[in-house]
Amino acid sequence: MVMRGFLVVVVLAVGAAVVLWHRPGLLPSAIQRDLGQKRDISEIRARQIPELTRAFAAQGLAFGNPVYLRIFKEEAELELWVQTGETFQLFRTYPICNFSGDLGPKLAEGDRQSPEGFYRVGRSALNPNSRYHLSFNLGFPNSFDRANDRTGSYLMVHGDCLSVGCYAMTDPAIEEIYVALEAALRKGQSLVDVHAFPFRMTAHRLAQAKGTKWHGFWTQLQPAYNLFEDQRRVPGITVTAGTYRVAMN
Repeated sequence: MVMRGFLVVVVLAVGAAVVLWHRPGLLPSAIQRDLGQKRDISEIRARQIPELTRAFAAQGLAFGNPVYLRIFKEEAELELWVQTGETFQLFRTYPICNFSGDLGPKLAEGDRQSPEGFYRVGRSALNPNSRYHLSFNLGFPNSFDRANDRTGSYLMVHGDCLSVGCYAMTDPAIEEIYVALEAALRKGQSLVDVHAFPFRMTAHRLAQAKGTKWHGFWTQLQPAYNLFEDQRRVPGITVTAGTYRVAMN
């Protein structure tokens, strides 16, 4: 198990048979399992919204605009990107406090492995009353995971620096991420893309992984990384015959 501070991510089922998308009916049960003490989210919003609005504006960004998240296990970083015009701009990079397992995807319930792949988060995935301060469900297993017989549930990104298969952030970090994500969804973004990579997928780093168990899987993730690096637009993801397909929307 890899321990880097503390980070938790919980993922529920996501997606339809081909296109990766959110299945709202499966999310409330996960949230139920993650219920903690009733929290006054209005107090968090009252603190964070003015600060985030100013911080966004200082970078020429509008608070409430669509957002996109990238997770990098090896670097233990989570990036928050914000849309401006037709492209996305990096707002902030947060250290991941903790995740569990090693580089590689989650395969089965109870393997304590944090997932890798392409996930989408809707409003019903948000849990302000999480026992881990705040959380949102990633949506594991998605349609790719199910096509490859991967099992698991209740995988989140949350606070409290504790992970048993999730990605865990510090409480101040999850507050910023959660409030920005919530604002984008409230303003009209239907689903937030969250792409979880094993590492920054440069040609050099992927070449170093050649011959490892997960090299073939990781080559399916690299096109999404490359397209976003080149164009700063979130690519479309589909699943065909149990394989990720990536194309620019």
